[in-house]
Amino acid sequence: MKGGKEASVHVVSCMPVIPSADLEKSLRFWVEGLGLTMDRAMRQDGRLIGCMVHNGHLYFWLNQRAGTPIKPEDYEGVRLYWAPRDIHGLRARLERLGYAVSEITDRDYGQTEFFVTDDDGYSHCFGVATSKGG
Repeated sequence: MKGGKEASVHVVSCMPVIPSADLEKSLRFWVEGLGLTMDRAMRQDGRLIGCMVHNGHLYFWLNQRAGTPIKPEDYEGVRLYWAPRDIHGLRARLERLGYAVSEITDRDYGQTEFFVTDDDGYSHCFGVATSKGG
């Protein structure tokens, strides 16, 4: 903070994205073990492919890891999923800072997103609910 003014906040929240080889099995740890609540289940052909687990303070997104159930050599691990206040403004800001940002894309699962890789090689996804009005 400079001169008593509060620094501008560009994101509202951050949700870790946890890839899983078997979501139904993983829920035992998150729900039974940690006592979190599961909701926002996404299914494909009857199979759970994504869901949120949370309590009043913590939120995690669990999703089906693509490919083999055995951890692949190029496995990326945990990702951070950021909810920006202004997705277009933040993307432009990161681009001005020299980061290679992806295009903003409306996904079929109802989110509008872009990706950026930080200086340590970690991928970050920034997303907001896709506007229904187009």
